[in-house]
Amino acid sequence: MTNAEIIKVKNVRKTYRGNGIEVKAVRGIDLTIKSGEFTAIVGPSGSGKTTFLNTISGLDSPTDGDIMLNGKDLRKMNGKELSDMRRDNIGFIFQSYNLIPVLTVEENIEYIMMLQGIKASERKERVSQILKEVELTGFENRFPPQLSGGQQQRVAVARAMVSNPTLILADEPTANLDSKTSNGLLDMMKRLNKETNMTFLFSTHDPLIMEKADRVITLKDGKIESDEVK
Repeated sequence: MTNAEIIKVKNVRKTYRGNGIEVKAVRGIDLTIKSGEFTAIVGPSGSGKTTFLNTISGLDSPTDGDIMLNGKDLRKMNGKELSDMRRDNIGFIFQSYNLIPVLTVEENIEYIMMLQGIKASERKERVSQILKEVELTGFENRFPPQLSGGQQQRVAVARAMVSNPTLILADEPTANLDSKTSNGLLDMMKRLNKETNMTFLFSTHDPLIMEKADRVITLKDGKIESDEVK
């Protein structure tokens, strides 16, 4: 396992202003995430978790501070450069799955690779392999509405990982799943993390994710309250 810095943020702040109201969502965060980490960012609602993940991924711009992803300065990128950076470097897992209902499992998983210009034969091979990893071989031609919540989230994990991104960002990935399904999904992600050295960063309220994470960062009022490495 390498110790390369995947994310390095310095004094990141995010303030929302509107209708004469100022909300300081993130209040000066310094943080480094290294290759292969399985880390959870936790805290109560309003603590700044999702805002912080959005700034890390370039979905939102910080009001102040520096964000480096794979050694590249996000604040110096334009919209297209940020979009390309996300496409090629970040896999996203959402609590609502965000699968495209009119596409099959196979088509959902290969979608990002199509945008990356990867040839069809390689896409098919990668999809076949990742479906084995997430234990969904044989589900290639099913549509999302034909799957259980746990199966849909496994497809979402497969889609996030199949293009071999530097970082997986998972925002409340177990929120809509029962505890048994959540446990199985997290064990699978932990196994894939160890086998591939892919970096996982969760935003969550789920005690189960906190238990399985190798590092737990607690946010409160937009600041890091604690940073525990197990």
